[in-house]
Amino acid sequence: MQLNSQCLRLINSQSIELPQEALLLLPEKVLQFGTGVLLRALPDYYIDEANKKSVFNGRVVIVKSTTKENTDVFSQQDGLYTILIRGVEEGKKVNRKIINASISRVLTANEHWKEILLFAETNELKIIISNTTEVGISLVKESIFMNPPSSFPAKLLAVLWKRYKHFEGDMDQGLVIIPTELVSENGMFLKSILNELAIFNQLEEDFINWMNVANDFCNSLVDRIVPGKLAKDKKLMEESLLGYQDDLMILCEPYSLWAIETAHPKTIETLSFAATNSTVKVVSNINSYKELKLRLLNGTHSFSCALAILCGYETVLQAMQADHFRQFVRRLIMEEIKPLVISESISEQAAQIFAEQVIDRFSNESIEHKWINISMQYTSKMAIRNVPLLLKHNALKSSIPQCMVMGFAAYLLFMKTDKNQENLFLKSVGNQQYQVTDEKAELLYHYWFGKNTFDAVKAILSDTSIWGSNLNKINGLCEKIVAMIENLQQGVENTLQSISEKNN
Repeated sequence: MQLNSQCLRLINSQSIELPQEALLLLPEKVLQFGTGVLLRALPDYYIDEANKKSVFNGRVVIVKSTTKENTDVFSQQDGLYTILIRGVEEGKKVNRKIINASISRVLTANEHWKEILLFAETNELKIIISNTTEVGISLVKESIFMNPPSSFPAKLLAVLWKRYKHFEGDMDQGLVIIPTELVSENGMFLKSILNELAIFNQLEEDFINWMNVANDFCNSLVDRIVPGKLAKDKKLMEESLLGYQDDLMILCEPYSLWAIETAHPKTIETLSFAATNSTVKVVSNINSYKELKLRLLNGTHSFSCALAILCGYETVLQAMQADHFRQFVRRLIMEEIKPLVISESISEQAAQIFAEQVIDRFSNESIEHKWINISMQYTSKMAIRNVPLLLKHNALKSSIPQCMVMGFAAYLLFMKTDKNQENLFLKSVGNQQYQVTDEKAELLYHYWFGKNTFDAVKAILSDTSIWGSNLNKINGLCEKIVAMIENLQQGVENTLQSISEKNN
């Protein structure tokens, strides 16, 4: 049988957390732009958890903008889907199976635009959430009166305009708007785009004032690894255990975080689901959460990525199962990165807890997180996440951090590529050949081409257009990186092992 509201009573509740059928009758309070797995495993998960505790008591209407896949499966399953939560939390294995009942309906913008605008006129609507990818939050100067507009900001502005007109500018009818796209200051950035777009559309000043004052645009940060759809064989295996077919099933890790920035009492009251889960943080400033994630999680990924690929590891789990690599990661996080993130807003205890969670997450046996995917746009990630750590370490201490140097050296060696006839940049590791997806690949290719290691590294480190500063000003960094590259070229695993043994 296929999962839907009619078959809920036939499912064995001992193996899975089931929703009460009454939850399917809750009012629609949320308009969500995006059907992606992250939204369904994070905001929609939190809303469902709160509904089951009789707290938020609201469901989600989803707007699907792309025509890549139709919405039939959501209709066939009455919006129900299974979340498999697997991994390690506080050193203990987690294996939860949940049927999520937060989604009321999914509307395609091209086919159901009038219905979407009608929903904008309802008293029940309180919150707008989005995850349209980083490209989705961009200014496209277009009319918001098209059926529908093409860009997400124009669609959102059309919804707000419709609501403003229907409620005649009632300041109590503003919404809480929370973008979750991975853009710095995403709420404020989206708000600035809507202001430009409102001017382009020559909308009245009273509306622009209502949009800016009555609505709360919240910066937010989301964090949860959600690989996407299960592979066909794994899906069939899970379905045989569950006893039903679910074409919307998703897998995610136990760890989750949704940090939402606001100081408005009305917004805090509206986001009542936050009270039911401690990993939803509704706070006046989310910078400390951003810093922890950027440095300890993302920074560790970037310092470790090339080293893992050069060792021949395909996934994060494979690398973490190797003793010397695991020791490298622990030392990198605990001894080199963690001391640099401790500040007035981040305590040593908070940094320690987050660092331990990162190691648990890296060790998740259920998540296939591929290093080559992590390496996409490697140079910009290294510049944003890790160069500030090197600069801060240099400012505070006289020594050069060995694990960071090793990670940076491995990155430079990974970016020493070959260029084929299709102008693709390729890196060969043993018998494996990888395509390097990095907007700086050609620039680094030219830096390496025809040069010895020292000259290439010195030139790359001096490029302020990449790093924002001349890294050769860090005394001894170039020489340390060059020496490390030469060691890695002699044998990556042997170098990793020798460093690991030297520090035990």
